[in-house]
Amino acid sequence: MSRNIVAILVKNHFGVLNRISGMFRRKGFNIDTLTVGETDNHDLSRITISFLGDDDKEQIIKQLEKMPDVVEVAELEAGSFVSRELVLLKVANTPESRQDILSVVDVFRAKVVDYAPETMTIEVTGPTTKIDAIIEFLREYGIIEMCRTGIVALSRSHGHVLGDNK
Repeated sequence: MSRNIVAILVKNHFGVLNRISGMFRRKGFNIDTLTVGETDNHDLSRITISFLGDDDKEQIIKQLEKMPDVVEVAELEAGSFVSRELVLLKVANTPESRQDILSVVDVFRAKVVDYAPETMTIEVTGPTTKIDAIIEFLREYGIIEMCRTGIVALSRSHGHVLGDNK
């Protein structure tokens, strides 16, 4: 199964996200990550959804395009986009592990955003593979809490994939 990423430009209306996620549920697709935010036009939001599956991927896109509040849908093909995730990790901080944790932070070009005698909160931004890797490295020190944003992605192409400045 392959990971699919779809960017959706929608009207900024109440219930749009619920209807879109409900359509995925009805079609039997599990959403891996979902991010949504207002665009430079306050009337529109951009939703980025990643999901696994090869079967009926085109059907999902066609169903999205038929939805009343959907302005535009674009499938982001592998290699044709730049993607990033953000994760905040609260890690156990002990005198014995402190330098090792700071070394991992340095190697991954992460940043300590909060420091306490018992914990460190670390911010990491990058591709999913980088996020997964630092999580694995820090797991041995004790991840107390974690919050991941999900994928945000933009096409590498010259023009706009979505919106054309609509």
